[in-house]
Amino acid sequence: MRIFIEPCLFMFGAVIGSFLNVCIYRIPREKSIIHPPSSCPNCGRPVKFYDNIPLASYVLMKGRCRSCGVRISAKYPIVEALTALLFVVLYTHLGLTFELFVFMTFTSVLIVISFIDLEFKIIPDILSIGGIIAGLVFSIARPFFRNFGLKFDILDSIYGILLGGGIIFAIAWIYQLIAKRKGMGGGDIKLLAMIGAFCGLKGALFSLICGSMAGIIVGVPLMLAKGENGRYAIPFGPFLSIGAFVYLYTGERVIFEFLEFLDRG
Repeated sequence: MRIFIEPCLFMFGAVIGSFLNVCIYRIPREKSIIHPPSSCPNCGRPVKFYDNIPLASYVLMKGRCRSCGVRISAKYPIVEALTALLFVVLYTHLGLTFELFVFMTFTSVLIVISFIDLEFKIIPDILSIGGIIAGLVFSIARPFFRNFGLKFDILDSIYGILLGGGIIFAIAWIYQLIAKRKGMGGGDIKLLAMIGAFCGLKGALFSLICGSMAGIIVGVPLMLAKGENGRYAIPFGPFLSIGAFVYLYTGERVIFEFLEFLDRG
């Protein structure tokens, strides 16, 4: 059964990843994600259906537009492959459950947010606030589809939104007060609130700590190398997203083992 499901889920993830590429390109440019059909960003010619097969078309066309020959960004197959792989990883952890559907949706939004933030250094409200609303809606249904002892309801979601978003708001406010300049933007605050909507307060805190550690590891060398006087704008959204996915896959176990370690100490 698993041998059949995983390849199907990988292909499904690649198809969803192809749609996420449309969202990543069009949402920050305030274009419709439905119409018109996909076209080459350089020559504007519509992409034929046989040139729009996830992963395969990029390889077959050697990463170039069939019409004008301009190189296509490697970001497109990366997003498709990443989405496909993460869907399979989620399946290995959650099985065919309602939680799998919830977190495939959540992961898809995180991917779009991360790539937009990397390129434009913004997190569109339609994604973060829309994600908060989706998290709340899912939290109403999730208690009726529990698996392996999960207990998550609308109160967990509300606590995650208010306290998760509130904590990062307080950190950003204190930083601005001390440094006299902005550290984290409002988009990061709403993103952590969205993570809280899906993962609760524990998930929001874990994502903040894990994302901060990843941000330090990656960001400090970049700031020293590129930033004037060590100042360089690092988008925090991708690091929060990484923290959120780590929490989905192994966060509960890490928290449990950490508390056990403290108890033994």
